[in-house]
Amino acid sequence: MRYRQIVAQQHYQFADLKTLMAKATPLRSGDQLAGVAAQDATERVAAQITLADVPLKNFLNETVVDYETDEITRLIIDEHRADLFAPIAHFTVGDFRNWLLSEDATTEKLQQLTAGLTPEMVAAVSKIMRNQDLIYVASKCEVITQFRNTIGLKGHLSTRLQPNHPTDDVLGISASILDGLMYGNGDAVIGINPATDNLHNLSELLKLIDHVIQEYQIPTQSCVLTHISSGIQLAEKNVPIDLMFQSIAGTQKANEGFGISLAMLQEGYEATLALNRGTLGNNVMYFETGQGSALSSNAHHGVDQQTIEARAYAVARKYKPLLVNTVVGFIGPEYLYDGKQIIRAGLEDHFCGKLLGLPMGCDICYTNHADADQNDMDVLLTLFGTAGINFIMGIPGSDDVMLNYQTTSFHDALYLRQLLGLQPAPEFSLWLEQQGILKQQQQQIHWAEQMPAQFSRLLMH
Repeated sequence: MRYRQIVAQQHYQFADLKTLMAKATPLRSGDQLAGVAAQDATERVAAQITLADVPLKNFLNETVVDYETDEITRLIIDEHRADLFAPIAHFTVGDFRNWLLSEDATTEKLQQLTAGLTPEMVAAVSKIMRNQDLIYVASKCEVITQFRNTIGLKGHLSTRLQPNHPTDDVLGISASILDGLMYGNGDAVIGINPATDNLHNLSELLKLIDHVIQEYQIPTQSCVLTHISSGIQLAEKNVPIDLMFQSIAGTQKANEGFGISLAMLQEGYEATLALNRGTLGNNVMYFETGQGSALSSNAHHGVDQQTIEARAYAVARKYKPLLVNTVVGFIGPEYLYDGKQIIRAGLEDHFCGKLLGLPMGCDICYTNHADADQNDMDVLLTLFGTAGINFIMGIPGSDDVMLNYQTTSFHDALYLRQLLGLQPAPEFSLWLEQQGILKQQQQQIHWAEQMPAQFSRLLMH
């Protein structure tokens, strides 16, 4: 189907829906690299005006990646809930934006709508929204998940405590865990990116975190972020896996580049459920995504990177994850050139994920060769706090010494909680109070003047 628009006395034609979507996307270096971006601002505006008039039903009849050759497209179309889509089935993309911003679009209605939306619909509407629109609508969404605590409640902000170490040194990792706990971090997950990815090392790291959680009765969960194929083998050996991890993308070909398929994800999901380690709930999956991953593996099918990213959320949604986070600036300036593009992409990802019913977090980050700095991350961090993000990263000094990129620190989480009056997960807050770390009467977390005596054992093992 061809789409046409006249702007400034110029006639614009867009060959199909994926071309229109790409041309309507706010400027980013990845789409320029792929050759799908608008040629200039005028063409971008023409595409956005045209996109606003596209009926939402079109996204069910015209796919951006071929149904016959892509299992993600089949997942999106086959599991779409027409009954839940019915109340907005008469909307155009522009109508959808207006409704989302209206008082009629309540938290409850947005929760009921999630399975009636496709990733392409929410990606499309995000392209005609300002940053404040993305923040406001996302703030109305509430996605709650549970394993050993409750994540995603309004008025709460959780963190992933990320104690990475360049040699997986047990003492170094333990010190980082202790540091994070003392700042009230770790309620989303204590999650390690392993430097050495063999089964023995992975098993030892999982046993280490499990020992800390069990020894101090911390209401949180652990994860070692290895490939799901390794995770399945560990689960079969009854190694203490709380959350099964995998990076995912929005096309079958891109996922094949990761060495995964929907069948493998299903196997990992079932293997983790079978361990039955959750106490409050059974959300056992942890997924990471990022704009540009499909382009980096030449698996984008000519679709813009933000739409491909939203399609990854359909994959995540199928497996009822505890956590999903976009690692927004990690891939590099080839895909998101500077702080402005990283901020915009992060807000888009959070908005799209929340509308699709996902417990979205973000690794608010940049690489050292990007045109960005920590002030840009402070801006995005603060915007996410107002948008109601489920969780962020907590890393010693905001500098990951193993992965070599810049992200958010234990102190950054403390800042956001104090600024906006946010609390950790309720069960984790109670634990922090019992340990003398959280002062509930002041509604803030503080770094205790002295280490609670019971934690000194952690560094003595």
